[in-house]
Amino acid sequence: MKNYLKISGLALIALVGMMSCSKNDDAAMEGESYNTSFEVTDAPIDNAEVEAVFVTITNVSVDGKSLEGFNATTVNLAALVNGKTEALGNLDLQAKSYSSIVFELDFDKDVNGDAPGCYVEKANGEKDALVASSNKITINDTFEVLANATNVIVIDFDLRKTIKEEKDGLSSDFNFVTMAELTAGIRTVNAELTGKISGSANDANNTSDKIIVYAYEKGTFNADVETRGKGESEVTFANAVTSAEVKGLSGSYSLDFLEEGEYELIFASYKEDDDSEFYFNALLNVESTTGLNLGAIEVSSALQISANVTVTGTK
Repeated sequence: MKNYLKISGLALIALVGMMSCSKNDDAAMEGESYNTSFEVTDAPIDNAEVEAVFVTITNVSVDGKSLEGFNATTVNLAALVNGKTEALGNLDLQAKSYSSIVFELDFDKDVNGDAPGCYVEKANGEKDALVASSNKITINDTFEVLANATNVIVIDFDLRKTIKEEKDGLSSDFNFVTMAELTAGIRTVNAELTGKISGSANDANNTSDKIIVYAYEKGTFNADVETRGKGESEVTFANAVTSAEVKGLSGSYSLDFLEEGEYELIFASYKEDDDSEFYFNALLNVESTTGLNLGAIEVSSALQISANVTVTGTK
């Protein structure tokens, strides 16, 4: 009987010890953090008058915690296209979803103390100050931090959706769109979970002075809605995930940091008026040179898809 009690006691102690270790292991897993870096990029603004767009960022926080290693910086967002990024800082974060990044901007002065802090630089060298109703921009787009991975969170500050132009006679005044539109115009992705679509557009018939290609989630493009302009700032192609300008002699383009899923590509023609400004002309009919279905392109992480097209006319 004594031996039985002794054995039972030892078994109980072992069981308690195992449960304790299991709880400690679970707690360790839940509390483990992964170094996560943050970078900023941009989708191009389709306005020939805009030479550069500078924003002065004074703080970036995630769930209330400021990025480590971040120093106030004045960034030319217009230069960060075709996959180019600029590092902001990093944080140790647990592996889970996050949905709150706050950018703090200085509208008055840049990092050198010169005014203004945020502005459009026009082709003639003039600075046009950019302001918004608040210097704090809360980005509510969700991003995922992965366990045991290289986590690089890319913040896509889409200038086409976040800057508006107001005409007054022959002059233009640029400004940020409304706060709601500004928040909606910025997306966040974990680069580890993204791919890209790149290629060229051959416009042998010279249908356009400029061609912009837009990436939409499959089945979400509505021509009547997207070409008409949306919201108070009348942003066209507002529901596009991202966009790129077809450039150079080869007519190349690159749609970067696309999250996994199916996409459709929309090619749009722009014409240049007498004031050297571009305006939307028409949607383009295009054909893939390799038989790729341009209305259902499957993108997966770390995959680069080539989508070369020939322009056959306007719609």
